[in-house]
Amino acid sequence: MGGKELRRVEIMDTTLRDGEQTSGVSFMPHEKLIVARALLQDLNVDRIEVASARVSDGERDAVRRICEWADRNDMLERVEVLGFVDGHASVDWIKQAGALRMNLLCKGSRRHCEEQLKKSLNEHIADIREVIVYAHEQGIGVNVYLEDWSNGMKSSADYVFGLVDGLQGLGIHRFMLPDTLGILNPLDLINFMRRMRKRYPKLHFDFHAHNDYDLAISNVLAAVLAGCQGIHTCVNGLGERAGNAPLASVQAILKDQFQAKTNIDESRLNEVSRLVEGYSGIAIPPNQPITGGNVFTQVAGVHADGDNKARLYQNDLIPERFGRKREYALGKNSGKANIMRNLEELGLDLTPEQAKRVTERIIELGDKKELVTQEDLPYIVSDVLKHATSDERVKLESYMVNTSYGLRPVASVRLDVNGTVYEETATGDGQYDAFVRCIRHIYRDKLGRQFPWLSNYTVTIPPGGRTDALVQTIIEWQFEGKTYHTHALDADQTEAAIKATIKLLNIIEENYK
Repeated sequence: MGGKELRRVEIMDTTLRDGEQTSGVSFMPHEKLIVARALLQDLNVDRIEVASARVSDGERDAVRRICEWADRNDMLERVEVLGFVDGHASVDWIKQAGALRMNLLCKGSRRHCEEQLKKSLNEHIADIREVIVYAHEQGIGVNVYLEDWSNGMKSSADYVFGLVDGLQGLGIHRFMLPDTLGILNPLDLINFMRRMRKRYPKLHFDFHAHNDYDLAISNVLAAVLAGCQGIHTCVNGLGERAGNAPLASVQAILKDQFQAKTNIDESRLNEVSRLVEGYSGIAIPPNQPITGGNVFTQVAGVHADGDNKARLYQNDLIPERFGRKREYALGKNSGKANIMRNLEELGLDLTPEQAKRVTERIIELGDKKELVTQEDLPYIVSDVLKHATSDERVKLESYMVNTSYGLRPVASVRLDVNGTVYEETATGDGQYDAFVRCIRHIYRDKLGRQFPWLSNYTVTIPPGGRTDALVQTIIEWQFEGKTYHTHALDADQTEAAIKATIKLLNIIEENYK
């Protein structure tokens, strides 16, 4: 950069307000507090918008909890609440909740003003002024949203300029320009943002994208190129309709494509994304940039070969930046290089001939559309090299699970661990839960050891599957600071889950040799 100072861009995350407008998403007050802490304290976003005023008593409780925590940690001025042009009502609600910043929703297009409010521009400005004056009297700072600003600039730019002209000098911190209906493209946005910056060079402008045309990220970059000082985001791209600009993608693009500076701690992006995924119930697509499950997984063997030789298939999106690691998929497209990468990580040293046979076996499994994980490799190697089944140190001798209407499921298990057979019976909330409780009791009470923590559980049936179709169960486990994935295939879902569990027990048993 030759000593040139990096452009500073402010990030305001609205996951807890606009993100909660995603269909089917509703955060509990304690969940909002945990996400707010993660955003401000772990990720270090500049500001967060946490609620809309006057929604409910539960919403006010959530805002109060967040504000009390933020106040104790000198972050209260970074917490914002959406308010409305409604006289004193929103301001009073926000003050009672303990917040100090209001984002006032104003009409940014003539059509919204005249057809929804049935008011003239001057009447609307007078109403806005009344709210702002009262907010300042109550110690509440004010930013303003120009709702439908994008349509306003397209069809009534004179109205937009008249509105901003009328609000200048009222002590407004930021003018926030939303593409409310997601209609803009980057060329339009550059034009509109430059007109705003040229006419009002001393004002601070934020841009709020919507992704209806899948242009939210492109429009974010265009806004920054045109001089916008702040960007609004949502974790995982949550938001109404097609959502908002995803926080992780905004951070990566601003840093790598524009050489802009933010305060975001990139290493925490993945864990915060997973946190919001869990609370929202909206799964992260596997191909979602930065945070998707597959985006740092190389599938083609030629890619692994190139990475081995000179990192030929890697860009600036290094997974370690985001608290992740690169993986090399196993399947029909793997090739020898992918296999060797995974074998090296497991500490397995094979001859070229052995590696060839293992590769052929993985390709055979891939042709059947079976998922092959790194944890499967020792079993595949054992099978290919004709290892005896006695290598299994944990064997399921027998088990029984049953369920009856009105009664909790019951499981009985006989488990062989290193030649000693243990028996246990337990009840659970489901058949598999009862089985796992049996195993946990054996490990905790009879072996005096910890049992892995099940952190994710996925069941899939092939497209067009019937009631007798094979079920694939994939389980994610946490054990002694490591993450393991095991899977199994069976016509019975419980049986598939049990097989995956026994696979895991054999993997971790290697730690006790």
